[in-house]
Amino acid sequence: MQATATALRRHGPSRQLATVIYLEGKAVDDCLEMLDLLVTIELVGKAETATDKERVRQHPKLAKHSATLAAAVETLLKVTEYGEELRLDQVWEAIDAIVPRRELRKAVAAVTEMVPPPDADADGEMRALLASRIATVSGFLKTLTTVIEFGANAEGTRALAAMKQLPRLLDGRKKKVTEADIDPELVTGSWKRLVFKSLPNGSTVDKNAYTMCVLTQFHRHLKRRDVYAEASARWRDPCGQLLDGAKWEAAKGPALVDLQLPEDPGRLLAEHALVLHLALNDVAGRAGQDGVDVSVDGEGRLHVAKLAALPEPPSLIDLRKRVLAMLPRVDLPELLLEVMGRVPEFEAAFTSVAGGVSKLADFRVSVAACLTAQALNIGYTPVVKAGTPALERGRLSHVVQNYLSAETYTLANGPLIDEQGKIGFAQVLGGGLVAAIDGMRFVVPVPSIYTRPNKKFFGRSRGVTWLNMINDRGVGLGAKVVTGTVRDSLHMIDVAFRRDGGPRPEVLVTDTGSYSDVVFGLVHLLGMQYRPALADIPDQKGWRIQDADYGSLSRFARGKIDLEKIKRHWGDILRVVVSIYTGEIRAYDVMRMIQRDGNPTPLGEAIAHYGRIFKTLHILTYVVEEPYRRDIKGVRNLQESRHALAGKIFHGRKGEIYQRYYKGMEDQLGALGLVLNCVTLWNTFYMDRALDQLKAEAYPLAEEDLARLSPFVRQHINVIGTYSFAQPDLGPAGVRQLRNPDEPDWEVDIL
Repeated sequence: MQATATALRRHGPSRQLATVIYLEGKAVDDCLEMLDLLVTIELVGKAETATDKERVRQHPKLAKHSATLAAAVETLLKVTEYGEELRLDQVWEAIDAIVPRRELRKAVAAVTEMVPPPDADADGEMRALLASRIATVSGFLKTLTTVIEFGANAEGTRALAAMKQLPRLLDGRKKKVTEADIDPELVTGSWKRLVFKSLPNGSTVDKNAYTMCVLTQFHRHLKRRDVYAEASARWRDPCGQLLDGAKWEAAKGPALVDLQLPEDPGRLLAEHALVLHLALNDVAGRAGQDGVDVSVDGEGRLHVAKLAALPEPPSLIDLRKRVLAMLPRVDLPELLLEVMGRVPEFEAAFTSVAGGVSKLADFRVSVAACLTAQALNIGYTPVVKAGTPALERGRLSHVVQNYLSAETYTLANGPLIDEQGKIGFAQVLGGGLVAAIDGMRFVVPVPSIYTRPNKKFFGRSRGVTWLNMINDRGVGLGAKVVTGTVRDSLHMIDVAFRRDGGPRPEVLVTDTGSYSDVVFGLVHLLGMQYRPALADIPDQKGWRIQDADYGSLSRFARGKIDLEKIKRHWGDILRVVVSIYTGEIRAYDVMRMIQRDGNPTPLGEAIAHYGRIFKTLHILTYVVEEPYRRDIKGVRNLQESRHALAGKIFHGRKGEIYQRYYKGMEDQLGALGLVLNCVTLWNTFYMDRALDQLKAEAYPLAEEDLARLSPFVRQHINVIGTYSFAQPDLGPAGVRQLRNPDEPDWEVDIL
C-alpha cells in the first residue's frame, strides 16, 4: 500500500485482488468511523449540549414557578390538618390568601411545559432534538446498509433488520407511516411519546423520530459489536476472530504452558483463595500498629498516609548538576546521525516497501532529516538544502514515501531498545521488566474523523491520544494512536503486546483512571502483574472468597468472589486469553465483546471475578508497603519526564498535529517515539561515560543517588534554529569529548 500507483498496476491478479480487499476494509473502517463521529459528536453530543443549555436557561423561570406551587401545596397541607369538617371553599380561601388562583394556574402551565411527564425518562428532551436533526444523516442512512454488508448476533439482529428498512422509509415516496411499517419493539422509553403520534398527513408514526430511535440503537449495538462489518478491520465480529477448531487445538497447549494456566482451574483457584485469605488476615493484624501507615475507620474504609517526597541529599543534587554539566552539547540532527553510526541495525531497518536496502549516497543523512522534520513537527522546509543531494526536496520526498513508515519505525526501535539495555547506567535504573503505560494528548486543529473533543485536554478543538509504554530503564517499548481520550484500559493490553522490542514486561503500571476488574483479570491471565496507581483508597472495595472474620477489614472485604462462576466459564476464558496471546484478536475487541454499555456479559463477569482476587491483593499491598507505592510512583514519574522531553522535541506548530488521517498521525508520532529513543540512548551512553570518569576521579557515587538520575535530561540538546546534518567528527575514539563540569557555563552566564 506504500507503493506508487504505477507499481500497483504491475501486480499480478492475486496481489491486485488483495489490494482491493484491503482498500475495501479501509474504506469501511473510515465509513463507520464517520458514522460513529456523526452519532457521538454531531448528533448526541450536540443535542445533549443544547438540552443542558436550555435547562440552564429555563432554571430561573422553573425555580420561580416551583416556589409558587410549593407555597400553595404547603398551605394545602396545613389547612387539611383542621379535620374532615373543612370545606373546599375554605381551602381555596386559605390558598388564595398566599397565592392568587391566576398565578397558580400560570405556574402549573409553565411547570407542565418545562418538566417531562412522570413516566418519561431523562433523555426525552435530548431525543426530541435528535429527531429534529434528521437531515444530518438521512443521506448517509439511505446507502449505509446497501454498500456495507453487516452481520449481527442474537442481540443485534432486530436493530440491524430495522436499519435495513430505513432506506425504504427515507426515499421520500413513503408519505404515510404507520405501526405496520416499523418494528414497534425497538421503540422504548421516551421514544414512544416521540414516535407514536398522529400527524396531519395521516401517519401514526413520526418518521424522523423513529429513524433516530433505530440509528441510536444500531450505533449502540455496533459499538458493542453485536452488529459488525466483516469487511472491516476495526468493526468486525470479535467472536469470529477467536481461535477455534484445529487452530485452537494447535495453539492451546504451548500457550497455556507459557502462561502457566491449567485446563482445570480447581487447584489454581484454591491457591489464590489461600493467598487472599492470608493477605486479608495479615493486613487486618497490622493495621493501626506502630510503623504502619494504614488505618481503618468505623465504616471499614482504608486510609493510608500520603507519600512524602523523598529528600534530595546534597550528594544527589551535586551529582545531577555535575553529570549534566559533563554532557556534550549537541544539535538533535547530529545526535541522530551519531546514533545511526553507533547502531548499524538502526539504519538498516529502513528498507523499501519491496524489502530492499537503499543504495542512495548519504542515505543516513536523508533519514535523519526526515525524522527531524516529523519529530520536531516543523515540516520539511527548514531541513531542505538546495545543492546538497541528500537534502534536496525530491530526495526527502522519495525517502519518506518509500522508506519511512510506522512499520519501519518499529523495526528500527528494536535495536535501540537492545543497545540501551546493555549500558551499565541503564541497568542501574531498572531490570527492564517493569513498564508504565500512559497517554500524551495532542490537539488536531484540522478536520479529521479520527479525533474527538475533550475540553479539558483539547479546549475547543479535537485531538488524539498517543498511548505509549516505557520500561523502568526509560526506553520506549511501543505506542498506539487512540482517537480522542478513550479510557486507556481499552487499549493498554494491546500496547503491551505490540511492543517494538525488548522482553515482555512482567509488571504493568498505569494511572488511576485506567483500570477495571476485567482489566485486572485479563492482565493476570496473560502472565503479567497489574499495578495501577490508586488515588482514592477510602473508596476502594475489597473482595473475599472465604466466609471468615477479617476483623477491621470485614467491611472493606464485603464483596464476595464467585469461584463457581469462574469455573463455569473457564473454557471460554482460556480461549479468549490464548487468542489475545497469539495475536488472533485485539484485547480492545475483547473488552468490547465482554461488556454491554458498561455492564459485563456473563463471560466478562467471570473474568472480573478472577480479576478481583488480584485487585484486592494489589490494594492490600499498596496500603501496607511503602516501597511498593514508591516503585509505582517512580516509574510513573519517569514516564512524565519522557512526556516533558517529547513536549520539548515536538515544539513546531504549537505542538499540534496537522495530519488528517490515522496513518499520517501514526507515522508522525512513530517518528517522535523513535527520536525519543535515540535521545534516551544517547543520554544513557554519555551519562554512563560521565559516571565512569567520576568514578575514576574517586568522586563518591552512592547507588541510591545513581538510581535517581534521569535519562531524559534535555538542557544540552538543541532543537531550535537552523538544522545542520554534517556527519559529526567523533575522533579516533568514536565518541564526543565530555565537558569539564568545573568550567563556567557561558550560556547560563549570558541568560
